[in-house]
Amino acid sequence: MRDILHFDLSKHNTFGIHASCKRFVEIDTAEEAAAFFPSLHDTDHPLLVIGGGSNLLLTADFPGTVVRSAIKGISAEERDGKVWLRCGSGETWDDVVALCVQRGWYGAENLSLIPGDVGASAVQNIGAYGTEVKDIVERIEAVDISTGERVQIPASECQYGYRDSRFKHEWHQRFFITAVTYRLSLSFEPRLDYGNIREMLSQEGITQPTAAQLRQVIIDIRNAKLPDTKVEGNAGSFFVNPVVSREKYEQLAAKYPGMPHYMIDDCHEKIPAGWLIEQCGWKGRTLGRAGVHHRQALVLVNKGGATGEEVLRLCETVKADVRRKFGIEIHSEVNII
Repeated sequence: MRDILHFDLSKHNTFGIHASCKRFVEIDTAEEAAAFFPSLHDTDHPLLVIGGGSNLLLTADFPGTVVRSAIKGISAEERDGKVWLRCGSGETWDDVVALCVQRGWYGAENLSLIPGDVGASAVQNIGAYGTEVKDIVERIEAVDISTGERVQIPASECQYGYRDSRFKHEWHQRFFITAVTYRLSLSFEPRLDYGNIREMLSQEGITQPTAAQLRQVIIDIRNAKLPDTKVEGNAGSFFVNPVVSREKYEQLAAKYPGMPHYMIDDCHEKIPAGWLIEQCGWKGRTLGRAGVHHRQALVLVNKGGATGEEVLRLCETVKADVRRKFGIEIHSEVNII
C-alpha cells in the first residue's frame, strides 16, 4: 500500500489538471482495503475514491484523502459454454478486453478502448456500440467503507441504467470495489448494427468478422473520433446522450429534419448530445484554455494549461446553449469534484 501526503494528482486525471490532495492512498489487496477504511479518522475526510482518472474533473485541490485501487489479478472459469472472468478492480479495462478476444471469451469486444479501470466499469455502466457492461457483469466484490466489511453484490442489485448505477447515487462513496466478475460466452455473436461498424468492415472487405477484426475496427473508429489524452487532456465523452419523450422528439424532428436518434422504447428516444452541441456551433470552439474537440463535439479538451474551473465553465456554457436552443437538459457523465 502506498500512503503519501500532499500528493500531486496531475497524472491521475486524464484532463491533466494540476491539483493535489492532502493524502493519497493506493491499495493493493482486498485485505488492505478492509483494514484501511476503519482506521480513518475525521481528519482524513472528505474521502474520494478514484479509478484511472478518465472520468474525473478536478476543479480545485482536494482537502481530504484520495483512495485508488491497484488490486490486480485475473482468473477464469469455463463451464457450459460460458466464462466467469474475475478481475481485480485495478486492472486496466481495455487490457481485459484484449485478453478476452485473445482467449476466445466473447461479449466485451464492442467495449474496446474505453479508458479506465475495471472497478469504474461497474460504477459507470460503461457502454459503446450497442453494448453496456451491465450485459456481462455477474457480481461485484467490495469493502464497505464505513465498516471494513467485505461484501459480494449481485449485478441484479445494482439498478443499472444508461451510464448509471446505485454506485452513483445511494451507494456513492459507500463501497470500495475490489473485484468484478464478468459472464462471457465461448460462442461469438457479433453486434454490428450500431454506428458505422458495418461500413468500416465493408471498407476492409470483411462480411463475417472475427472478434479480433471487430475489436480492431472499433479501436480505429474511436481513434479517429477521440483525441489522445497524451496530446490533449480529456475525459472522453463528457456528456450523456439525453433521452427524451417521443412527443419531444417528434417536435424537434419536425423542426430539424434528419436529426439523428435511437429508439429506446415506444415512448422514448435518445438523441446524440454531440449533435446537439454541434448544432449550437460549439464544435471546434474554445473558451479560454478549454475547448470542444474539432472532430467530436461530445468531448471537452484541455487546450493547454486549463484549470478545472475553466473546463467547468465551458461545460456550463455549452449546456446552457443546448437548453436554450432545444429545450433539452444535457448532463455531464464526468465526475466533477
